[in-house]
Amino acid sequence: MAWQTTTREEQMKAFGRLLDILDQLREKCPWDRKQTNDSLRSNTIEETYELCDAIIRDDNGDVEKELGDLLLHIVFYAKIGEEKGAFDIASVCDAICRKLIYRHPHVFGNDTADTSAKVEQSWEQLKLREKDGNRTVLEGVPAALPSVVKAHRIQDKARNVGFDWERREQVWDKVQEEFDELKNEIDRCDNERMEAEFGDLFFSLINAARLYKINPDNALERTNRKFIRRFNYLEEHTIREGRPLKGMSLEEMNRIWDEAKSRGL
Repeated sequence: MAWQTTTREEQMKAFGRLLDILDQLREKCPWDRKQTNDSLRSNTIEETYELCDAIIRDDNGDVEKELGDLLLHIVFYAKIGEEKGAFDIASVCDAICRKLIYRHPHVFGNDTADTSAKVEQSWEQLKLREKDGNRTVLEGVPAALPSVVKAHRIQDKARNVGFDWERREQVWDKVQEEFDELKNEIDRCDNERMEAEFGDLFFSLINAARLYKINPDNALERTNRKFIRRFNYLEEHTIREGRPLKGMSLEEMNRIWDEAKSRGL
């Protein structure tokens, strides 16, 4: 059955049904009853990554499914907050509504912002002025973010307050500079300095990706998947021939690898 647009009333009814079901689970299911914020945390991280995976694969069915799983976690945390007398799903919704209205004065107020970049700059400035907002520009970058995502977010926040290249082409000089510094440390065989320079090179490449509107995390994940497809093809080829990978020469492996590339894998 094809999906059809629902009315706001139907959407609110569906959301209310989810809340009612969770109330029953929290009361009657031993597993759901014993869950805490801490016990749910790791599962929430897993569900978030599964949603990201579905988005990368552009699988609408899985995106729908994973959104549901993640939404369940959101209402679960809100239910626990309600039981503690700290907050509930209504206060969660009200808080994000207040934040959205405050941070979009060009929509709900008299400010103007005719480009996405101006909206992002305004957003960061408003966050710094909020009573309970970030005291510094980079304070809002979560420490637990994966390194590639964190680097991209750090650079994006710095850009929003004007700390950026005048022209994006200038970043390639920096990439080359960091690459040369890395080669120098490799020649010296200083492991600690090599690691530091590798980090600087990665950071500059992530900066280049940002300037050219490329999501570095998505780009790397696409390459991961491409490598897996081609390596699986290589492994399947050896299985068909009854040969172990370790028994093949690098030249033979490269020939099969190129065959996988030619097949669009």
